[in-house]
Order: sequence, then structure tokens, then C-alpha cells
Amino acid sequence: QVQLVESGGGLVQAGGSLRLSCTASGRIFSSYDMGWFRQAPGKEREFLSAVTWTGRNTYSDSVKGRFTISRDNAKNTVYLQMNSLKPVDTAVYFCAARYKTRYDYDYWGQGTQVTVSS
Repeated sequence: QVQLVESGGGLVQAGGSLRLSCTASGRIFSSYDMGWFRQAPGKEREFLSAVTWTGRNTYSDSVKGRFTISRDNAKNTVYLQMNSLKPVDTAVYFCAARYKTRYDYDYWGQGTQVTVSS
């Protein structure tokens, strides 16, 4: 089992920045791909970014150039630096983990609320 705990959400004005953190416990963090997703009210969960166990990053078009994912295996933590935030970025943000040979994300955090005011 992998337990994930997100932190760093909050209220920010448009144009501001936040850094989300997700700390994992329970398994060998370095063998897992890590992803960030979000879900706004009334909408489906949306993929934002991922970092593989080898350190390769991917981003959705909606956040490319504004958000940066990174990981610190020594701290069992993955980060999402979010810059130039917009009101449409308001959502609950989740981190997720999948073992390096898996396709689906099997482990999810409880989510952290990000609210961007105009």
C-alpha cells in the first residue's frame, strides 16, 4: 500500500502562485510514477502533470508553461509549482501514484483545495 498526503492548497489571487506537495509512505517511492490531477465542481477529473520514476515529465496543454512538477525521492515527495494562476484553475487537486510497470494510477491522496480569486 501507498499512502499519499497532499498539502499546500489555499486561496490565491489571479496571477499568483502556489506550491503543492504530496508526501508518500508505505512503499519504495522511487519505483513509482507520480501524477497530479484536479477536479472542479461539476466536472470530471483532469490530468495535469506526471513525473515518471526515471524523472521524465509530462504536462497537459492546460497547464504547460505555468505548472512545474518535480520530485524529491529522498523526501518521498512530489511537488507541483503553480504559477500565473487563473480562476479556472480553481479545483480540488489530487496526487496519485502508480508502480512503474502499471498503466493505471492505483493510489490517490485525499485532495487539497485550490481557489483562485479574480
